[in-house]
Amino acid sequence: MVKITMSQGAGGERMQEFIREFVLKELDNDFGEIPLAALDDAAIVEGIAFTTDSYTVKPLFFPGGDIGVLSVAGTVNDLSVMGATPVALSCAMIIQEGFPGEDLHKIMRSISATAKKADVRIVTGDTKVVEKGAIDGLFINTSGIGRRSKALDHDIREVRKHRRFKWNWPNDSAVAAGDVLIASGAIGNHGVAILSFREGYGFETTVKSDAMPLNHLIAAGLKVGGITAMKDPTRGGLANLLNEWSDKSKVGIVVREEDIPIDNAVLSACEMLGIDPLEVGNEGKVIIAVVPETAEAVLKAIRARPEGKKARIIGEATKEVRGVMMETHTGGKRVVEPPVGDPVPRIC
Repeated sequence: MVKITMSQGAGGERMQEFIREFVLKELDNDFGEIPLAALDDAAIVEGIAFTTDSYTVKPLFFPGGDIGVLSVAGTVNDLSVMGATPVALSCAMIIQEGFPGEDLHKIMRSISATAKKADVRIVTGDTKVVEKGAIDGLFINTSGIGRRSKALDHDIREVRKHRRFKWNWPNDSAVAAGDVLIASGAIGNHGVAILSFREGYGFETTVKSDAMPLNHLIAAGLKVGGITAMKDPTRGGLANLLNEWSDKSKVGIVVREEDIPIDNAVLSACEMLGIDPLEVGNEGKVIIAVVPETAEAVLKAIRARPEGKKARIIGEATKEVRGVMMETHTGGKRVVEPPVGDPVPRIC
């Protein structure tokens, strides 16, 4: 009998296999403009973006945030990368009996503050209390809906000035040769902060989670226009994201190691722990594919936002390679493989 393992819910190839076997195989998956089968960050149904996510992070409180921040920011970002303006969220909680009331107040205050920062509202929800030992304290699910961004029509017109574009929404299958890739900031901070704090490595003194809503930053990029795809590199990190784009869009991707922003403390932690920073999850970064003609203007608009000051162009899509290739500091090249799973479990 097949039994589900942790790796099947940790991002990467094992989770993709799990989804194909247990989800897409059993459900109708072709409904909507961007349907379930696309496995994008949100579905598009009758012009509305809709997404859901569950948060099981351990610990609940960590340097730079808590499960409340994650539960709002993650869902807001999943709507925003589809070119939608987030409007409203649900919030459902599964709480272990005996959970400290003061901790729940802190988490709810984080939910409220993060929702206000993102200009969204919590409009419905659900609460269940389960017996001790059933879960680790608290799990949260948030679902969200979003309207088509007012800037999205302009964005797509800019794309179509320079190449054929058959979609009405940015998505994972829309990256084409020539598109420039922009990272909105330094990668790996969230996963390293969680791991360090959980295991007591001490890096938490300098590394904090990057968890934050990115809808305002993304809106600034859309106003410039020319964006073809966006995605937040959560479980499986940048390596997983780039391989998803390459696979779904049937295009090669080349990134330059020296251009990928990574904070020194994160790099040191990854080297000490023997993990690849490209595979570490993030909760406050977005990777953007944009036509080359508007790439510099989009980068400038993103850098003007406080959450995008470290944004950089990190590479481009190309027909010259297959899969994902990285040009290294030493002048060589290495294949960036899709991770089997996230090297840091329970980060969100």
